[in-house]
Amino acid sequence: MKKTVLIVFLLLFQFSFSKPITETQKLAATCKVWGFLKYYHPNVTDGSKNWDEQLFQILPKIEETKTDAEFSKVIEKWINSLGKVKAYEAEISNEEVDYFDKNLDLSWTQDTLLFSKSLCQKLKFIEQNRIQGKQYYVEKGIEFKNEVEYAEFKDKDKNFRLLLLFRFWNYVEYFFPYKYQMDQKWDLTLLEFLPRTINPISQDDYYLSLKEVSAKLNDTHALFGANKIFDFFGRHGISFDVKIIDDKAIVTGFKNESLSKINDIRIGDVITKIDGKAIGDLIKENIKYIEGSNYAAILNNEYPIFYGRTDTSKIEFVRNDKTAIKTIKRYLYKDLNINYENNSEKYKLLENNIGYVNMAVLTTEDVSAMMEKFKDCKSIIFDIRNYPQGTNFAIAEYLNPEPRDFVKSIDADLSYPGRYIWRKEETPCGKTNPDYYKGNVILLVNEKSISHSEFTAMTLKVAPKSIVIGSQTAGSDGANYRFEIIKGIWTSFTTYGVFYPDKKEVQRIGIVPDIEVKPTILGIQQGKDEVLERAVLFAKNGK
Repeated sequence: MKKTVLIVFLLLFQFSFSKPITETQKLAATCKVWGFLKYYHPNVTDGSKNWDEQLFQILPKIEETKTDAEFSKVIEKWINSLGKVKAYEAEISNEEVDYFDKNLDLSWTQDTLLFSKSLCQKLKFIEQNRIQGKQYYVEKGIEFKNEVEYAEFKDKDKNFRLLLLFRFWNYVEYFFPYKYQMDQKWDLTLLEFLPRTINPISQDDYYLSLKEVSAKLNDTHALFGANKIFDFFGRHGISFDVKIIDDKAIVTGFKNESLSKINDIRIGDVITKIDGKAIGDLIKENIKYIEGSNYAAILNNEYPIFYGRTDTSKIEFVRNDKTAIKTIKRYLYKDLNINYENNSEKYKLLENNIGYVNMAVLTTEDVSAMMEKFKDCKSIIFDIRNYPQGTNFAIAEYLNPEPRDFVKSIDADLSYPGRYIWRKEETPCGKTNPDYYKGNVILLVNEKSISHSEFTAMTLKVAPKSIVIGSQTAGSDGANYRFEIIKGIWTSFTTYGVFYPDKKEVQRIGIVPDIEVKPTILGIQQGKDEVLERAVLFAKNGK
C-alpha cells in the first residue's frame, strides 16, 4: 500500500512540475538528440541500426507528447532500447594535442528546462563514453557515407522533410569548421526553419527555405541545389559577365561574345533594371538565398538575380549617358557554349621592367622559365583574380631565402565530433635559396579570388617584399565538399579550416589588401584595369 502511494505521489509531483512543450521545441530537441546519438552512441555509430528508420519510428511517439516530462520519457526509453553503453577509461597519452573547440558545444544536453535530470545524465554518460572506434557515417576527410539511399525524395512526406533537415543540420553542427563564425547561431537557424519544414506554405516556399538555410552558413563554398529550386528561379541566364557597383550591373565581359553581339550588349553598359525592378531592389529581395562568406562574394554571384524562367528579359541600361530599355535573350546553360579556355598570355614583360603573371593559366611547368625571364625585374605582379593552377609552392621556392610558414589548419576530431585539432605539421613554402628573387612581389586579388586562389595568395604573401593590392576576397578557404544529402538534393560547404600561422581567421575575412582598389564604372567603360594600373604605379615608385 505504501509503495502504491509513493508511486502515485511521485507521478503527481512530476506532473505538477512538467511544462507544455511546442512542436518546434520537441522536433528541434529530437534533431539534436538524433544527430548526437548518430555520431556519439557506440551502438549507433557502429552502423548496426537503420538510423533513418529509428527516426521515423520515434517521430509519432514524439508527436503524442504534450509536456517536457513526457518528451524526456520517450527519449529515455528510445536511448535505453539502443543497448548498454560501456564505461571506459580514456588512455593517458603523453602526446600533446592542440585542440580547437570553438565549435564544440554540447551544453544543450544538460538543459534541465527541457530534459529530465535522468535524461541529462544519460546524454552526459554517452558523451563521456562515446565511440572510440571508426565512425560508420563519416570518415576522415570529411566524407559522409553509408546513408540510406532512397529512390526519390518525397517532399510531400513530413518525415522525409524532417530527415533532410536533420541530416543537413547535424552535418554542419559537427563537421563545418567555421560554424562559430556564422551571423546567426546554428541552433536558432534550426528553430527558425523547422516550422517551414513541418508545415510549408507551399512547395516553392519549402525549397526556398532550404536555400535560405544554406545561406545561413555564411560560406562562399556553400551551395544548395535541387531541380525545384532551379525551376523557381529559372534556368535561363545572360550571355555576358557583370560586376555590381553602386547597385548597378556593369557589363565587364562575355560568356559568349557572339550571343552578346546579337543582343547588342557592350562592355561598359550600365544595367539599372531587369524586368522593371531596380538592381538594388533585386539584391535586397534575393540576398537571403545567396550563399557567401561576405558581401563582396554575395555580389559576385549572379544567380538568382540574373536568371529567369523565360528566355527573354527587359533591361533598362545606360550607354553614353543615355538611358534606354530593350528586350534581350536569355539562354539555357547548354546553349551558352561558354569557352572556358583562357588563351591569355601566361606571363609577359610590362613597361619599366615589370613582370606580369596570369595565375589562371600559368602551370608548374612554366614557373622555371617565367622566373628566369623575370629574375632581373624590379617587380613581379601575380594576378590572382582568378583560379590558379596549383603553382603556389613552385613559385614560392623562387621568392623566399628559406622555408616559411604561411598557414595553420584544423581537422575534425572524429573521436569527439564538433571538436577540431590543429595540425601538428604544415608544409612550409619556399626553400633555402640565397639567390631568391629580391624585387617586389605584388599580388592582385578581388572577390573572384576564392579557396585555392586565397591559399595561393597566402603562400606568396610571405615573400620578403610582398604587397597585396585589390579588394576583399571571397573569404572561403579549405576543402570544398559537394555531396547529395538525399536523392536529388545536393549541397556543399567547407570541411576543414584554414587560418594564418598566428591562428587568425581567413574565413569570411579573406585576404585583406594592403592597398584597396576597386574598379569604377568609368574605368570599366574606358577599358581600364584600375587594379593593375595601381600595381604598376606601386612597382614604379614603391608606394
